[in-house]
Amino acid sequence: MRRQRRVKIVATLGPASADQAAIARLFQAGADVFRINMSHTAPDRMREMVRMIRAVEEDLGRPVGILADLQGPKLRIGTFAEPVVMLDRGATFVLDADPTPGDAGRVHVPHPEVLEALEPGHCLLLDDGKLRLTVLEAMPGRAVTRVEVGGRLTARKGLSLPDTTIAFPALTEKDHRDLEAALHAGVDWIAMSFIQRAADLAAARKITRGRAGLLAKIEKPQAIKDLHDILDAADALMVARGDLGVEMPLEKVPGLQKQITREARRAGKPVVVATQMLESMISSPVPTRAEVSDVATAIFEGADAVMLSAESAAGQYPVEAVATMNRIAEEVERDPTFATVIEGLRAPPERTGADAIAAAARQIAETLDLSAVVSWTSSGATAFRVARERPTVPVVSISPSLATGRRLALVWGVHAVVDADARDPDDMVERACRTAFAHGFARAGERIIIVAGVPLGMPGATNMVRITYVGPKAAE
Repeated sequence: MRRQRRVKIVATLGPASADQAAIARLFQAGADVFRINMSHTAPDRMREMVRMIRAVEEDLGRPVGILADLQGPKLRIGTFAEPVVMLDRGATFVLDADPTPGDAGRVHVPHPEVLEALEPGHCLLLDDGKLRLTVLEAMPGRAVTRVEVGGRLTARKGLSLPDTTIAFPALTEKDHRDLEAALHAGVDWIAMSFIQRAADLAAARKITRGRAGLLAKIEKPQAIKDLHDILDAADALMVARGDLGVEMPLEKVPGLQKQITREARRAGKPVVVATQMLESMISSPVPTRAEVSDVATAIFEGADAVMLSAESAAGQYPVEAVATMNRIAEEVERDPTFATVIEGLRAPPERTGADAIAAAARQIAETLDLSAVVSWTSSGATAFRVARERPTVPVVSISPSLATGRRLALVWGVHAVVDADARDPDDMVERACRTAFAHGFARAGERIIIVAGVPLGMPGATNMVRITYVGPKAAE
Protein backbone atom coordinates (compact mmCIF):
# COMPACT_ATOMS: atom_id res chain seq x y z
CA MET A 1 0.00 0.00 0.00
CA ARG A 2 1.72 3.14 -1.24
CA ARG A 3 0.67 6.56 0.10
CA GLN A 4 0.28 9.34 -2.45
CA ARG A 5 1.74 11.94 -0.07
CA ARG A 6 4.92 12.59 1.91
CA VAL A 7 3.56 13.97 5.18
CA LYS A 8 2.48 11.28 7.66
CA ILE A 9 -0.77 11.09 9.63
CA VAL A 10 -0.95 10.20 13.33
CA ALA A 11 -4.37 9.03 14.57
CA THR A 12 -5.23 8.75 18.26
CA LEU A 13 -7.11 5.64 19.34
CA GLY A 14 -10.01 5.79 21.77
CA PRO A 15 -13.65 4.78 22.25
CA ALA A 16 -14.50 5.66 18.63
CA SER A 17 -11.69 3.43 17.31
CA ALA A 18 -11.56 0.68 19.90
CA ASP A 19 -11.49 -2.54 17.87
CA GLN A 20 -9.30 -4.15 15.23
CA ALA A 21 -11.73 -3.52 12.37
CA ALA A 22 -11.83 0.21 13.23
CA ILE A 23 -8.02 0.35 13.35
CA ALA A 24 -7.84 -1.31 9.93
CA ARG A 25 -10.29 1.23 8.51
CA LEU A 26 -8.24 4.11 9.92
CA PHE A 27 -5.05 2.71 8.39
CA GLN A 28 -6.70 2.23 5.01
CA ALA A 29 -8.05 5.79 5.20
CA GLY A 30 -4.52 7.11 5.68
CA ALA A 31 -3.23 6.68 9.25
CA ASP A 32 0.49 5.82 9.37
CA VAL A 33 1.05 5.96 13.14
CA PHE A 34 -1.39 5.21 15.96
CA ARG A 35 -1.19 7.22 19.17
CA ILE A 36 -2.19 5.69 22.50
CA ASN A 37 -2.90 8.38 25.09
CA MET A 38 -1.74 6.95 28.41
CA SER A 39 -3.65 9.68 30.29
CA HIS A 40 -6.82 7.73 29.49
CA THR A 41 -5.48 4.20 28.90
CA ALA A 42 -4.60 1.55 31.48
CA PRO A 43 -1.58 -0.67 30.72
CA ASP A 44 -3.75 -3.74 30.05
CA ARG A 45 -5.85 -1.80 27.55
CA MET A 46 -2.69 -0.39 25.95
CA ARG A 47 -1.34 -3.91 25.45
CA GLU A 48 -4.61 -4.95 23.80
CA MET A 49 -4.43 -1.93 21.48
CA VAL A 50 -0.85 -2.81 20.50
CA ARG A 51 -1.92 -6.39 19.80
CA MET A 52 -4.72 -5.20 17.48
CA ILE A 53 -2.43 -2.75 15.65
CA ARG A 54 0.15 -5.49 15.07
CA ALA A 55 -2.58 -7.79 13.75
CA VAL A 56 -3.62 -5.08 11.26
CA GLU A 57 0.03 -4.57 10.34
CA GLU A 58 0.44 -8.27 9.59
CA ASP A 59 -2.78 -8.43 7.56
CA LEU A 60 -1.86 -5.43 5.40
CA GLY A 61 1.86 -6.15 5.11
CA ARG A 62 3.07 -2.62 5.94
CA PRO A 63 5.08 -1.39 8.94
CA VAL A 64 2.81 0.59 11.28
CA GLY A 65 4.11 2.96 13.93
CA ILE A 66 2.79 3.12 17.51
CA LEU A 67 3.24 6.19 19.71
CA ALA A 68 2.61 5.89 23.47
CA ASP A 69 1.95 9.36 24.89
CA LEU A 70 2.82 9.54 28.61
CA GLN A 71 0.60 11.68 30.83
CA GLY A 72 3.38 13.59 32.56
CA PRO A 73 3.00 15.59 35.79
CA LYS A 74 -0.53 16.98 36.08
CA LEU A 75 -0.78 19.98 38.40
CA ARG A 76 -4.17 20.53 40.03
CA ILE A 77 -5.60 22.57 42.87
CA GLY A 78 -7.37 20.91 45.82
CA THR A 79 -11.02 20.91 46.83
CA PHE A 80 -13.52 23.52 48.02
CA ALA A 81 -16.08 23.38 50.81
CA GLU A 82 -18.73 24.47 48.27
CA PRO A 83 -19.29 22.96 44.80
CA VAL A 84 -18.40 26.28 43.11
CA VAL A 85 -16.55 29.41 44.22
CA MET A 86 -16.35 32.79 42.47
CA LEU A 87 -13.04 34.59 42.17
CA ASP A 88 -13.56 38.32 41.62
CA ARG A 89 -11.12 40.42 39.65
CA GLY A 90 -8.77 42.32 41.96
CA ALA A 91 -9.44 40.04 44.93
CA THR A 92 -6.71 38.32 46.94
CA PHE A 93 -6.49 34.53 46.62
CA VAL A 94 -4.11 32.33 48.60
CA LEU A 95 -2.53 29.05 47.51
CA ASP A 96 -1.23 27.03 50.45
CA ALA A 97 -0.19 23.63 51.81
CA ASP A 98 -3.22 23.28 54.11
CA PRO A 99 -5.33 20.30 52.91
CA THR A 100 -8.52 21.77 54.39
CA PRO A 101 -11.18 22.39 51.68
CA GLY A 102 -10.89 25.92 50.37
CA ASP A 103 -13.21 28.87 49.68
CA ALA A 104 -13.23 32.07 47.65
CA GLY A 105 -10.15 33.24 49.55
CA ARG A 106 -7.83 30.21 49.47
CA VAL A 107 -7.25 26.70 48.16
CA HIS A 108 -4.88 23.81 48.83
CA VAL A 109 -2.15 23.08 46.28
CA PRO A 110 -1.10 19.40 46.74
CA HIS A 111 2.28 20.01 45.07
CA PRO A 112 4.87 21.35 47.55
CA GLU A 113 7.38 21.86 44.72
CA VAL A 114 5.01 24.42 43.18
CA LEU A 115 4.81 26.52 46.34
CA GLU A 116 8.59 26.33 46.67
CA ALA A 117 9.15 27.59 43.11
CA LEU A 118 6.71 30.51 42.99
CA GLU A 119 8.09 34.05 43.11
CA PRO A 120 6.44 37.49 43.16
CA GLY A 121 5.34 38.51 39.68
CA HIS A 122 4.82 34.95 38.43
CA CYS A 123 1.60 34.25 36.52
CA LEU A 124 -0.68 31.32 37.40
CA LEU A 125 -3.44 29.96 35.17
CA LEU A 126 -6.40 27.91 36.38
CA ASP A 127 -8.89 25.77 34.47
CA ASP A 128 -7.10 25.75 31.08
CA GLY A 129 -6.29 29.43 31.33
CA LYS A 130 -9.81 30.67 32.01
CA LEU A 131 -8.67 32.31 35.29
CA ARG A 132 -5.39 34.19 35.74
CA LEU A 133 -3.57 35.09 38.96
CA THR A 134 -0.40 37.05 39.72
CA VAL A 135 1.80 36.19 42.70
CA LEU A 136 2.14 39.09 45.17
CA GLU A 137 3.97 37.29 47.98
CA ALA A 138 5.68 33.91 48.13
CA MET A 139 6.84 32.15 51.28
CA PRO A 140 7.37 28.52 52.35
CA GLY A 141 4.07 26.67 51.99
CA ARG A 142 2.06 29.74 50.96
CA ALA A 143 1.62 32.16 48.05
CA VAL A 144 -0.61 35.25 48.02
CA THR A 145 -1.97 36.15 44.59
CA ARG A 146 -4.13 38.81 42.98
CA VAL A 147 -6.97 37.74 40.67
CA GLU A 148 -6.36 39.30 37.23
CA VAL A 149 -9.08 37.40 35.39
CA GLY A 150 -11.77 35.91 37.60
CA GLY A 151 -14.71 33.57 37.20
CA ARG A 152 -16.21 30.34 38.44
CA LEU A 153 -13.83 27.75 39.87
CA THR A 154 -14.47 24.16 40.96
CA ALA A 155 -12.35 21.51 42.68
CA ARG A 156 -9.27 19.87 41.17
CA LYS A 157 -8.98 22.13 38.14
CA GLY A 158 -5.69 22.23 36.29
CA LEU A 159 -2.93 24.62 37.32
CA SER A 160 -0.48 26.04 34.76
CA LEU A 161 2.67 28.00 35.58
CA PRO A 162 4.05 29.69 32.45
CA ASP A 163 6.68 31.72 34.36
CA THR A 164 7.81 29.06 36.81
CA THR A 165 10.37 26.30 36.36
CA ILE A 166 9.42 23.54 38.78
CA ALA A 167 11.90 21.08 40.24
CA PHE A 168 9.87 17.92 39.75
CA PRO A 169 10.78 14.88 37.66
CA ALA A 170 9.29 14.75 34.19
CA LEU A 171 8.43 11.08 34.79
CA THR A 172 5.86 10.47 37.52
CA GLU A 173 5.34 7.07 39.15
CA LYS A 174 2.46 6.46 36.74
CA ASP A 175 4.70 7.43 33.81
CA HIS A 176 7.38 4.97 34.96
CA ARG A 177 4.83 2.14 35.05
CA ASP A 178 3.32 3.14 31.71
CA LEU A 179 6.73 3.52 30.07
CA GLU A 180 7.89 0.07 31.16
CA ALA A 181 4.60 -1.45 29.99
CA ALA A 182 4.76 0.33 26.64
CA LEU A 183 8.34 -0.75 25.98
CA HIS A 184 7.51 -4.33 26.92
CA ALA A 185 4.54 -4.21 24.52
CA GLY A 186 6.84 -3.05 21.72
CA VAL A 187 5.74 0.51 20.93
CA ASP A 188 7.95 2.48 18.56
CA TRP A 189 7.81 6.02 19.94
CA ILE A 190 7.42 7.42 23.47
CA ALA A 191 6.03 10.95 23.81
CA MET A 192 6.97 12.85 26.97
CA SER A 193 4.64 15.56 28.23
CA PHE A 194 5.38 18.91 29.91
CA ILE A 195 9.10 18.91 29.15
CA GLN A 196 10.80 21.98 30.67
CA ARG A 197 14.47 21.30 29.93
CA ALA A 198 16.70 18.83 28.10
CA ALA A 199 17.55 17.08 31.38
CA ASP A 200 13.89 16.02 31.67
CA LEU A 201 14.51 13.47 28.91
CA ALA A 202 17.44 11.80 30.65
CA ALA A 203 15.43 9.47 32.93
CA ALA A 204 13.35 8.15 30.04
CA ARG A 205 16.45 7.73 27.89
CA LYS A 206 18.02 5.48 30.53
CA ILE A 207 14.90 3.31 30.57
CA THR A 208 14.27 3.13 26.81
CA ARG A 209 17.89 2.23 25.93
CA GLY A 210 17.16 2.56 22.23
CA ARG A 211 14.08 0.34 22.30
CA ALA A 212 11.86 3.24 21.21
CA GLY A 213 12.33 6.74 19.85
CA LEU A 214 11.89 9.57 22.36
CA LEU A 215 9.57 12.40 21.30
CA ALA A 216 9.52 15.64 23.32
CA LYS A 217 6.21 17.50 23.42
CA ILE A 218 6.81 21.24 23.30
CA GLU A 219 3.97 22.74 25.34
CA LYS A 220 5.62 24.99 27.96
CA PRO A 221 7.37 28.37 27.67
CA GLN A 222 10.39 26.91 29.49
CA ALA A 223 10.78 24.37 26.67
CA ILE A 224 10.83 27.15 24.08
CA LYS A 225 13.73 28.78 25.92
CA ASP A 226 15.65 25.49 25.99
CA LEU A 227 14.51 24.30 22.55
CA HIS A 228 17.99 23.84 21.08
CA ASP A 229 19.17 21.56 23.89
CA ILE A 230 15.87 19.67 23.99
CA LEU A 231 16.18 19.04 20.25
CA ASP A 232 19.67 17.63 20.77
CA ALA A 233 18.41 15.31 23.52
CA ALA A 234 15.24 14.09 21.77
CA ASP A 235 14.68 11.92 18.69
CA ALA A 236 11.62 13.92 17.59
CA LEU A 237 9.45 16.88 18.60
CA MET A 238 5.74 17.57 18.82
CA VAL A 239 4.20 21.04 18.61
CA ALA A 240 1.54 20.48 21.30
CA ARG A 241 -0.51 23.57 20.51
CA GLY A 242 -3.24 22.96 23.10
CA ASP A 243 -1.20 23.40 26.28
CA LEU A 244 1.21 25.76 24.52
CA GLY A 245 -1.77 28.02 23.77
CA VAL A 246 -2.83 27.91 27.43
CA GLU A 247 0.56 28.84 28.85
CA MET A 248 1.45 31.43 26.21
CA PRO A 249 -0.59 34.09 24.40
CA LEU A 250 -2.55 32.42 21.60
CA GLU A 251 -1.25 34.87 19.02
CA LYS A 252 2.30 33.59 19.61
CA VAL A 253 1.49 29.95 18.82
CA PRO A 254 1.55 30.14 14.97
CA GLY A 255 4.99 31.73 15.00
CA LEU A 256 6.27 29.21 17.52
CA GLN A 257 4.90 26.39 15.37
CA LYS A 258 6.99 27.65 12.46
CA GLN A 259 10.06 28.09 14.66
CA ILE A 260 9.84 24.59 16.15
CA THR A 261 9.15 22.99 12.77
CA ARG A 262 12.10 24.68 11.12
CA GLU A 263 14.48 23.87 13.97
CA ALA A 264 13.47 20.19 13.84
CA ARG A 265 13.88 20.13 10.05
CA ARG A 266 17.31 21.72 10.37
CA ALA A 267 18.33 18.96 12.79
CA GLY A 268 16.84 16.23 10.62
CA LYS A 269 14.50 15.03 13.37
CA PRO A 270 10.77 14.35 12.87
CA VAL A 271 8.33 17.03 13.98
CA VAL A 272 4.61 16.45 14.56
CA VAL A 273 2.03 19.26 14.55
CA ALA A 274 -0.87 18.44 16.87
CA THR A 275 -4.07 19.63 18.58
CA GLN A 276 -7.40 20.80 17.14
CA MET A 277 -6.38 20.29 13.52
CA LEU A 278 -9.85 19.10 12.45
CA GLU A 279 -11.62 19.75 15.75
CA SER A 280 -15.06 20.34 14.25
CA MET A 281 -15.03 16.82 12.81
CA ILE A 282 -15.60 15.46 16.31
CA SER A 283 -19.27 16.17 15.61
CA SER A 284 -19.39 17.15 11.92
CA PRO A 285 -18.66 15.03 8.82
CA VAL A 286 -16.82 17.96 7.20
CA PRO A 287 -14.20 20.37 8.60
CA THR A 288 -14.27 24.15 8.58
CA ARG A 289 -12.36 26.07 5.91
CA ALA A 290 -10.08 27.46 8.62
CA GLU A 291 -9.18 23.93 9.76
CA VAL A 292 -8.33 22.88 6.22
CA SER A 293 -6.07 25.92 5.94
CA ASP A 294 -4.47 25.08 9.30
CA VAL A 295 -3.61 21.55 8.21
CA ALA A 296 -2.32 22.86 4.87
CA THR A 297 -0.06 25.37 6.63
CA ALA A 298 1.63 22.60 8.64
CA ILE A 299 2.17 20.58 5.46
CA PHE A 300 3.57 23.58 3.56
CA GLU A 301 6.03 24.10 6.42
CA GLY A 302 7.35 20.58 5.86
CA ALA A 303 6.18 18.99 9.11
CA ASP A 304 6.83 15.26 9.17
CA ALA A 305 3.36 14.45 10.50
CA VAL A 306 0.03 15.99 11.39
CA MET A 307 -1.99 14.51 14.23
CA LEU A 308 -5.63 13.84 15.05
CA SER A 309 -6.63 13.61 18.71
CA ALA A 310 -10.28 13.53 19.76
CA GLU A 311 -11.31 13.54 16.08
CA SER A 312 -10.25 9.89 15.71
CA ALA A 313 -10.37 8.85 19.39
CA ALA A 314 -13.82 9.99 20.47
CA GLY A 315 -15.46 11.73 17.52
CA GLN A 316 -18.48 10.64 15.52
CA TYR A 317 -16.51 10.51 12.25
CA PRO A 318 -13.04 9.03 12.93
CA VAL A 319 -12.49 7.43 9.51
CA GLU A 320 -13.82 10.50 7.71
CA ALA A 321 -11.43 12.70 9.71
CA VAL A 322 -8.41 10.61 8.65
CA ALA A 323 -9.61 10.46 5.05
CA THR A 324 -10.13 14.24 5.02
CA MET A 325 -6.64 14.88 6.34
CA ASN A 326 -5.28 12.47 3.71
CA ARG A 327 -7.07 14.36 0.90
CA ILE A 328 -5.85 17.73 2.18
CA ALA A 329 -2.27 16.44 2.26
CA GLU A 330 -2.44 15.00 -1.25
CA GLU A 331 -3.88 18.21 -2.65
CA VAL A 332 -1.35 20.45 -0.90
CA GLU A 333 1.56 18.36 -2.15
CA ARG A 334 0.19 18.54 -5.71
CA ASP A 335 0.03 22.32 -5.53
CA PRO A 336 2.67 23.97 -7.79
CA THR A 337 3.89 26.14 -4.91
CA PHE A 338 4.53 23.21 -2.55
CA ALA A 339 7.92 22.22 -3.99
CA THR A 340 8.98 25.87 -4.12
CA VAL A 341 8.09 26.47 -0.48
CA ILE A 342 9.78 23.25 0.68
CA GLU A 343 12.92 24.13 -1.26
CA GLY A 344 12.96 27.64 0.18
CA LEU A 345 12.86 26.24 3.73
CA ARG A 346 15.57 23.63 3.14
CA ALA A 347 18.50 24.02 5.51
CA PRO A 348 22.11 23.59 4.34
CA PRO A 349 23.49 20.10 5.03
CA GLU A 350 25.28 19.63 8.31
CA ARG A 351 29.01 19.00 8.18
CA THR A 352 28.88 15.21 8.29
CA GLY A 353 29.54 12.59 5.65
CA ALA A 354 25.98 11.25 5.93
CA ASP A 355 24.45 14.68 5.35
CA ALA A 356 26.75 15.40 2.42
CA ILE A 357 25.82 12.06 0.82
CA ALA A 358 22.09 12.66 1.41
CA ALA A 359 22.25 16.18 -0.02
CA ALA A 360 24.17 14.94 -3.06
CA ALA A 361 21.67 12.11 -3.63
CA ARG A 362 18.77 14.55 -3.51
CA GLN A 363 20.42 16.93 -5.93
CA ILE A 364 21.40 14.15 -8.35
CA ALA A 365 17.91 12.64 -8.26
CA GLU A 366 16.26 15.98 -9.02
CA THR A 367 18.79 17.01 -11.66
CA LEU A 368 18.54 13.72 -13.55
CA ASP A 369 14.79 13.30 -12.90
CA LEU A 370 15.33 9.90 -11.31
CA SER A 371 12.35 7.85 -10.17
CA ALA A 372 13.30 7.37 -6.51
CA VAL A 373 15.97 7.56 -3.83
CA VAL A 374 16.40 4.11 -2.29
CA SER A 375 18.22 4.00 1.03
CA TRP A 376 19.51 0.91 2.73
CA THR A 377 19.46 1.44 6.48
CA SER A 378 19.87 -0.65 9.60
CA SER A 379 19.15 1.88 12.32
CA GLY A 380 17.12 4.29 10.17
CA ALA A 381 19.80 7.00 10.29
CA THR A 382 20.33 7.01 6.52
CA ALA A 383 16.60 7.41 5.87
CA PHE A 384 16.41 10.24 8.43
CA ARG A 385 19.20 12.13 6.65
CA VAL A 386 17.63 11.64 3.21
CA ALA A 387 14.23 12.76 4.52
CA ARG A 388 15.86 15.87 6.00
CA GLU A 389 16.59 16.97 2.44
CA ARG A 390 12.88 16.82 1.50
CA PRO A 391 13.57 15.54 -2.05
CA THR A 392 10.93 16.00 -4.74
CA VAL A 393 11.30 12.33 -5.75
CA PRO A 394 9.99 9.45 -3.60
CA VAL A 395 12.14 7.98 -0.82
CA VAL A 396 12.16 4.21 -0.35
CA SER A 397 13.93 2.81 2.70
CA ILE A 398 14.92 -0.86 2.93
CA SER A 399 15.84 -2.19 6.35
CA PRO A 400 16.38 -5.65 7.82
CA SER A 401 14.86 -4.36 11.07
CA LEU A 402 11.08 -4.37 11.51
CA ALA A 403 11.51 -1.99 14.47
CA THR A 404 13.31 0.47 12.19
CA GLY A 405 10.59 0.19 9.56
CA ARG A 406 7.93 0.94 12.16
CA ARG A 407 9.84 3.93 13.52
CA LEU A 408 10.21 5.34 10.00
CA ALA A 409 6.42 5.42 9.68
CA LEU A 410 6.63 8.84 11.37
CA VAL A 411 9.28 10.27 9.01
CA TRP A 412 8.42 12.57 6.10
CA GLY A 413 8.28 10.92 2.70
CA VAL A 414 9.79 7.58 3.71
CA HIS A 415 8.16 4.43 2.34
CA ALA A 416 9.70 1.74 4.55
CA VAL A 417 10.20 -1.82 3.34
CA VAL A 418 11.42 -4.55 5.68
CA ASP A 419 13.67 -7.09 3.98
CA ALA A 420 16.81 -9.08 4.72
CA ASP A 421 20.07 -7.16 4.50
CA ALA A 422 21.97 -7.26 1.21
CA ARG A 423 24.73 -9.85 0.88
CA ASP A 424 27.03 -7.67 -1.21
CA PRO A 425 26.91 -4.51 -3.37
CA ASP A 426 25.52 -6.35 -6.41
CA ASP A 427 22.74 -7.89 -4.34
CA MET A 428 22.04 -4.46 -2.85
CA VAL A 429 21.56 -2.92 -6.30
CA GLU A 430 19.48 -5.78 -7.65
CA ARG A 431 17.10 -5.83 -4.69
CA ALA A 432 16.81 -2.04 -4.56
CA CYS A 433 15.63 -2.12 -8.18
CA ARG A 434 13.25 -4.99 -7.49
CA THR A 435 11.78 -3.21 -4.45
CA ALA A 436 11.33 0.10 -6.29
CA PHE A 437 9.55 -1.74 -9.10
CA ALA A 438 7.38 -3.93 -6.88
CA HIS A 439 6.15 -0.99 -4.81
CA GLY A 440 5.32 1.15 -7.83
CA PHE A 441 8.11 3.71 -7.58
CA ALA A 442 9.97 2.85 -10.80
CA ARG A 443 9.30 1.04 -14.05
CA ALA A 444 11.66 -1.00 -16.20
CA GLY A 445 14.09 1.31 -18.00
CA GLU A 446 13.88 4.09 -15.41
CA ARG A 447 16.72 5.04 -13.08
CA ILE A 448 16.98 5.21 -9.32
CA ILE A 449 19.71 6.36 -6.96
CA ILE A 450 20.83 4.14 -4.08
CA VAL A 451 22.22 5.47 -0.81
CA ALA A 452 23.89 3.09 1.62
CA GLY A 453 26.76 2.49 3.98
CA VAL A 454 29.67 0.25 3.19
CA PRO A 455 30.46 -2.16 4.83
CA LEU A 456 26.82 -3.22 4.66
CA GLY A 457 24.92 -3.55 7.92
CA MET A 458 27.07 -1.09 9.87
CA PRO A 459 24.80 1.56 11.46
CA GLY A 460 25.66 5.21 10.86
CA ALA A 461 28.10 4.58 8.00
CA THR A 462 26.31 6.30 5.09
CA ASN A 463 29.07 6.77 2.54
CA MET A 464 27.92 5.57 -0.88
CA VAL A 465 25.64 6.64 -3.73
CA ARG A 466 25.00 4.71 -6.93
CA ILE A 467 22.79 5.43 -9.93
CA THR A 468 21.35 2.40 -11.69
CA TYR A 469 18.74 1.39 -14.24
CA VAL A 470 15.77 -0.70 -13.25
CA GLY A 471 16.10 -3.62 -15.65
CA PRO A 472 13.57 -6.20 -16.84
CA LYS A 473 14.77 -8.64 -14.16
CA ALA A 474 13.22 -6.39 -11.50
CA ALA A 475 9.79 -7.46 -12.70
CA GLU A 476 10.54 -11.15 -12.27
